[in-house]
Amino acid sequence: MDSSKRYVIKRDVPRKYLVNYQADLNQEQYAVVTAGRGPQLVIAGAGSGKTRVVTYRVARLLESGVAASRLLLVTFTNKAAREMLSRVEALVQSDVRKIWGGTFHSIANRVLRRNAPSIGYQANFTILDSEDAKDLVDAAIQEAGIDPKAKRFPKAEVVGGLISFANNTDAPIRDCIVKNYPQFEPLATQIERVDRLYQARKLERNAMDYDDLLLNWKRLLLEKKEISDYWAEQFEYILVDEYQDTNKVQAEIIDLLGVKHRNVMVVGDDAQSIFGWRGAHFQNIYEFKERYPDAQEFHLETNYRSRPEIVMLANASIKQNRKQFPKNLRAIRKSTGLSPALIPAHDLEQQAAFVASRILELREEGVKLDEIAVLYRSHYHALELQLELTRRDIPFVVRSGIRFFEQAHIKDVVCYLRLIVNPHDEIAWKRVLKLIPQVGSATANRIWERLAYTDEPLALIRRDDFAAAPRSREGWRDFVKLIEQLISPENLDKPASQIGLILAHGYDDYLQNTYENADLRAEDLRQLANYAARFNSTEECLSELALINTERFATPQGTTAEDVVEGGAEDEDEKLVLSSIHQAKGLEWRAVFLIWAADGKFPSARSLRDAESEEEERRLFYVAITRAQDELYICYPLVVTDYSRQTVIQKPSRFITENPRELFEIWSLEEQAPELEEPNTTRLIN
Repeated sequence: MDSSKRYVIKRDVPRKYLVNYQADLNQEQYAVVTAGRGPQLVIAGAGSGKTRVVTYRVARLLESGVAASRLLLVTFTNKAAREMLSRVEALVQSDVRKIWGGTFHSIANRVLRRNAPSIGYQANFTILDSEDAKDLVDAAIQEAGIDPKAKRFPKAEVVGGLISFANNTDAPIRDCIVKNYPQFEPLATQIERVDRLYQARKLERNAMDYDDLLLNWKRLLLEKKEISDYWAEQFEYILVDEYQDTNKVQAEIIDLLGVKHRNVMVVGDDAQSIFGWRGAHFQNIYEFKERYPDAQEFHLETNYRSRPEIVMLANASIKQNRKQFPKNLRAIRKSTGLSPALIPAHDLEQQAAFVASRILELREEGVKLDEIAVLYRSHYHALELQLELTRRDIPFVVRSGIRFFEQAHIKDVVCYLRLIVNPHDEIAWKRVLKLIPQVGSATANRIWERLAYTDEPLALIRRDDFAAAPRSREGWRDFVKLIEQLISPENLDKPASQIGLILAHGYDDYLQNTYENADLRAEDLRQLANYAARFNSTEECLSELALINTERFATPQGTTAEDVVEGGAEDEDEKLVLSSIHQAKGLEWRAVFLIWAADGKFPSARSLRDAESEEEERRLFYVAITRAQDELYICYPLVVTDYSRQTVIQKPSRFITENPRELFEIWSLEEQAPELEEPNTTRLIN
């Protein structure tokens, strides 16, 4: 006879909330934040307080008794997750560090560090950045015996991009070639072989690229029932931000994690889905209710960002798209009587002159430069403007600038750390070995061949009978001494100390002998060491640095200088922002200039080939105009000169002409006659 007694823990007890949710939120937001259990779809219009809703939802769950460790918050940047959780902590006045918050890739990294051995990897696997992955693809091409010149085989970067696109869209490589790379269709069999060799090399080297983090996470959930059950039980509530930008693999992972509790809340705006070219699956947000028929649907339509005239144009524009969740944004801010300005300029030079001139006027009216942005569809659209801004001494920053982490000197030093953490990292070894004086590619390859087949590469290189070529003996001895210091007990798992040692023991001399700006590069490394000091281990530091590359939706980019340099003197000079629209998503400015709004340029000529691409371009236009809070200026040149010096007449973008004319105020530009004497010019002084 069973003598056990069943006891049920009662959680439905009256609670006193610290946060006055009803006072802090509007009715639309309050309904989302206080929703009960089960799946939920939240369509959050531009400027409707989406971040506030997600933050308050997490706070409400915590105050309702949900354990922090049972919450999964997935965002598209780790910075966004940190900011949200910091706000949650301030609201509920308790520690939120046990919440699983971050990007898909960062959460995948944490899960795989625990479970990677179940699929054949070691827990100390290396995360390959885009350049590393390209090098490994190149090696796979060589191993396959392919002569790129003879057969016009695509370069490693192109093959890597094709493989990545196939992974992100969860489609066979051959299908992706036929649909997106038809010129490579005769080479499809060879490309498939390169992919197989590339995958094998990664597994042999205990390395994963960015796509592998997601694919292997999904594989764990599909193939390992015990592991899948564990994580499905762990995450009682799942919240996904920017759901419209998820790809098929990411959506499948969420479904697998939510299979038990089904408390999945996805938040997004279908009208701001603009990353289809990068593998985002536009259908995810539309198919959510097909996968969760019982899902509650909420709409956030109160816009707190923009003036009514801007909101009216946004509503009218996006209504032209056939595929969408119907929505009608309502502006909460008062009208100023200023309609969006439409500015036809004679040519590119006049367009640039107008933008620069109006920016100076706004500055005199009290609008700071960093509260103004110039947005464009393609990077080359800003070339003439950059010249004009330089001529007028208007300081500006281009948001899609030089990558910090992809610079050679940063990668060199990080590769030292990588081979300490993962001694079988082929790419790290080959890069570091070639930094030794008198060691070239051939010697580095020979040394690696000896290291590749030993269990303890770091022990092997310290043996007296293991030496490099005679010409490099002195440099080899210095290299071995440095490795011994890096793995010594006092420096092991202290990435800041390790970077300092690398710089002090030969690399500073290498910089001086290699680069004209050696001092600036050395300062970069010192700042990198300062950044690394926050981590508890070298492995943790490397994971964070690698994962920063996944936080932007374009091709993976490296850490920017702003990401690394913290606590130093800040640049007090305000700067105008120049940005592609894709990079501007999620941001806002008091005044926005949209340039090159001409048909064939925006929308791009390529997008006009099919209705789906044109609708994505219209969503991009919607994103651009909803970045503006107070003033919006839409510009286009009437004529341009092409590469053959022919004059081409430009038409305004169809995204302009398809909207009622009364939504715009049309400005006519006139040129001021030049002064005979030097006038007292107004200059921007910082």
